[in-house]
Parts: sequence; structure tokens; C-alpha cells
Amino acid sequence: MNTLRRSRSLPGALAAKAALLMLATTLTFTASRASANSADSGLYTLPQLIELAQTQNAGLRAANQQVRSAEAGIETARALPNPEVEILTGSQRARLAGSIEGNTRSLSITQRLDLPPQRNARINAATAGLTAEQAQLRATQREMIRNLKLQYYELLRRQAELDAAEQDLVTSTQINERVSVRVKSGEAPRYDIIKADAELLNAQKHVQGARLRVAMARAMLRKAVGAPMASRFDVIPDSTPLPELPKLERLRQETLATNPDLARDRALAERARQQLAFERAARLPTVALRAGYDQDPEVRGARLGVTMSIPLWDRRAGPIADATAQLNRLQLEQEQREFSLQQSLEAAYQQYEISRNQVAALESGILRQSEAALRVAEAAYRFGERGILDYLDAQRFYRSARNELIAARYEVRAALIEIERLHRE
Repeated sequence: MNTLRRSRSLPGALAAKAALLMLATTLTFTASRASANSADSGLYTLPQLIELAQTQNAGLRAANQQVRSAEAGIETARALPNPEVEILTGSQRARLAGSIEGNTRSLSITQRLDLPPQRNARINAATAGLTAEQAQLRATQREMIRNLKLQYYELLRRQAELDAAEQDLVTSTQINERVSVRVKSGEAPRYDIIKADAELLNAQKHVQGARLRVAMARAMLRKAVGAPMASRFDVIPDSTPLPELPKLERLRQETLATNPDLARDRALAERARQQLAFERAARLPTVALRAGYDQDPEVRGARLGVTMSIPLWDRRAGPIADATAQLNRLQLEQEQREFSLQQSLEAAYQQYEISRNQVAALESGILRQSEAALRVAEAAYRFGERGILDYLDAQRFYRSARNELIAARYEVRAALIEIERLHRE
């Protein structure tokens, strides 16, 4: 509501005083915002905050290192077993006549063979592990962006509430001064000034609380970014229009195909499947080639053969059973994840539609009607047709509708952010 227009209806001195009060409040608020954009401050848009977090957030960089570790795991899985070299040296002493004394030497080399069933399963398990870590990195990034966006819009919401509370304080001050004049002139009972004083104190309390909530929201946004920021910063409101969402069934199918959390569960299940294949292949006999060379004072000899372990006692029943149980567990968790994702997507979709309808209803009808009712109540009170209670009730209804609009705008953005987290790759 335009309070400047209402102030023109007051007596000359009172209107001038109210205009000066509004001007001083506006200048104070503008100065506080300007100070936040000074040399020791920063002004950020939402894309700038996201870029800052993606490049400097420590948690995201730690997730990147997990991917590097998984890449190294593939190199480890591909490595061939090293050969084993055995060198022995000694001396030979004669105990019988005619025997020759001297030094003896022995050299042997053993190379264990990496059987294809075991090698392929090991490499496939490591590759699936890398896929899982890459999906986890995307999920971590999505969660970080989701939290950052929520805190960004939370800060915008709290700033809008602070602006509204300061406007209410100006209005309550004008009402208090107007009622005070009428009470002193005998046009209104003293009860009116008591109500006006209470309303002014309540408005002051709301302004103080709104300022604290803005400071808290700013601190939470700094935490969500997780990177060095200006000591005093502010954000530029996002003017991106709300999109038209596709049908829920299409969103559900795309979410099941692209969600990073579900992709991670699938990769973990594949790794467990390859681990089970490796444990089963480990029951095969291990084979190693062995070559040797012996030398003594009289004879020199060379040997070439095969060393084989026979899986007679250990059939790896325990590791196979453990790998089977892990595979079953991960498959069940994948099914539960699919069900949970569908339910979360449907809830976020419905919340988005509800909040969007609330915003449209408040912007197009309720808020305008409450503002018109407030103007009528103001005029009726000014001409003595209504009491102070009717005027204050109309004022509260207008404030309630305005605050509902602020909350609904935040809720629709929060629902959209949740849909993006669940749906987009």
C-alpha cells in the first residue's frame, strides 16, 4: 500500500512529519544496503554463488578425491603379479675321498599367472566402483547446489520480510501519530491510543526479529557455499520465471533413468556382482611358472616347471556367501531407492503445483482485495465511520496476505529445487 498517498490525507504538519519519517527510514535502509556493497562487501547472483561453491567447496573437492582414488583402484586391478626371484649360495665340503669341495649356487624365478576369469572380474569390479564414485560425486554436487539454492531463497525471503516489517513500522508510526492527534483533540477515546501504542510496539518487535532472521539466513548461505566470501555480502534477486513442468509420469521415467543416487546404487550392485564372480573364480587352481638353475663344483643343472595350488580344503564358501549377501542387500536397497525417489518426486511435484496456485491466487486477488479493504477502512476511520479496531483488523489482514505471499514464493522455489535435485542429471 502506498503510504505516501495516505499521508496526503493528514493535516499539513502531521503529513509533513510522516513524510519526513518515511524518508528518513528509507534513507537509513538504503544506506545500510549500500554499506553492504562497499569495498569490504560483495554482491552475488545465484550463478556466481554456485560457481564459487563448485570451485572452492571443500566437501566437493573431497568427493573429487574419492573419484581419483577409484581411478587408482582400476590401475591396481589391472596390475600383473610380480615375479618372485630366489637366489641361494653356499659351500660344499667333501666327506668322502675323491669328492670335490667348492661353492654352490641356486637361482629360481617364479611367475604366477593371472587367470582371465579372476582378472576380468577384478577389473570389472574396480570399474563399477569408479562409476559409483562418479555418481556419488554428482549426487554430492546436486545436494550442495540444492542446499545453496534453498539458503539463497531463504535469504531473499527474510529480506522481503524485513522490508515488509519496516514498512509496517512506518505505517504503525503514522497510525500512532494520527490517533494521538485525534485523542488529544477529543475526536477519539483514549482506548484508541492504547491500541495504537501496542501496535507500534508489536511492529518494532517484528522489525528486530526480521533483522535477526536476515543475519541468520546470511550466515547459513555462507555455510552452504563453503568458500571464502566477503565479510559483508548481499545477493541479487533471481528474476528467472517459474517453468512449466512436464507430466508427472514423464518426470518419473526420466528420474529413474538419470538420478545420480540411483545410478550409484546400480553401480554398487554391479560391483558386488563382479566381486561375487571374482570369489567364485578364486576357487580355480592358481598356476605359476617356475624356472631354476643350480650349480655346484661338479654339476650344473636347469629346471622348468609349473607350480599349482589345489583348492582341496578351502573352497571359499565364506567369501562367496558374504559376496552373495552383499549383492542381495544392494539390490534391495536399489529397489527401495527407486520407490523412495518416486514418492519424493510426486510429493515435490504436488507441492510445486499447490504453491504456484497459491502465489497466483495471492498476487491476482487476495492481496489486492485486502489492500482495497485497508484503504476503505482507513477512509472510514478518518471520517469517523469506523473505529480503530476495524482499521487495525484490516491492516492485519493485509499484512497476513502479504506475508503469505512471501512464504508461498519461497515454497514454490523450494519445491522446484527439490524436483531439479531428483530429476536432473
